[in-house]
Amino acid sequence: MDFGLTEDQKLFKRTFADFSDEVVAPGAAERDENEEFDLECWRQMAELGLGGLIVPEEYGGTAAGAVVYAMAVEEISRNCASMGVTLSAHTSLCTWPILHLANEEQKQRWLPRLASGESLGALGLTEPSAGSDVGATAMTAVRDGDDYILNGTKIFITNGYYADIYVILVRTGGKDEKHGNSSYFVVEKGTPGFTFGKKEKKLGIRSSATYELVF
Repeated sequence: MDFGLTEDQKLFKRTFADFSDEVVAPGAAERDENEEFDLECWRQMAELGLGGLIVPEEYGGTAAGAVVYAMAVEEISRNCASMGVTLSAHTSLCTWPILHLANEEQKQRWLPRLASGESLGALGLTEPSAGSDVGATAMTAVRDGDDYILNGTKIFITNGYYADIYVILVRTGGKDEKHGNSSYFVVEKGTPGFTFGKKEKKLGIRSSATYELVF
């Protein structure tokens, strides 16, 4: 069995490497020093198609696959770990759950925007009292007529503030079941009652936006 890259994968890798050297590398050290998220760099990554590498073509992606996606993160991170984290959080933590867990109407609503990079994605998991222990999630979602009211705080959220689409883990039942009463909600930036708390100051990967989410 041949585990080497295909010719198409080699072409992807060269394209990502050239893009990283020409677009991502310039100013990366300064952005890290100043803790500045580079939204324009993300937009150029999106124009290259990086936002939809794992998304099927029917939803606007390229369906390039996991290997190509991994190479993209690797090549972007070679020059700027912050932009590599931005891409991986967008893809693995937001796009992937919607692709595999959402119904068809939800996929049609959100995947094209994520695949095109028009919308940046994020995951809200970590909490002040629970850390990243899914079973200890304290944030709640309570039905109110046709709506749900979310109440709680998420911390250390990669792509926070700049992301447009957030996958949020909440508890929809009591704490008698550690995992059975947990659900994911998709919340868009601008939803009433959804705001942003403090921006985290970090020792590294400083130009990756890391914020508190407040509901």
